[in-house]
Amino acid sequence: MSIQDIEVSNNIRKKIITALRDDSVFIIEENGDLIVSVEAYGMFAERIKRSPLIEILGDDVLDFSVEYFVFN
Repeated sequence: MSIQDIEVSNNIRKKIITALRDDSVFIIEENGDLIVSVEAYGMFAERIKRSPLIEILGDDVLDFSVEYFVFN
């Protein structure tokens, strides 16, 4: 399993949760970490014809070759 850890503020984490709005794409851990499945996110982004994570974080932050993004 490959992951990319990304440090974000609490406000950014809330924006991501709101933007994704599909709980099949992400999991919120008990410690507050937000885990996003890259495969599920790709299908979600294709379905809505946008890329909310890139809109929020920019296109140079994410590594789409990993299985999960972990926002902490």
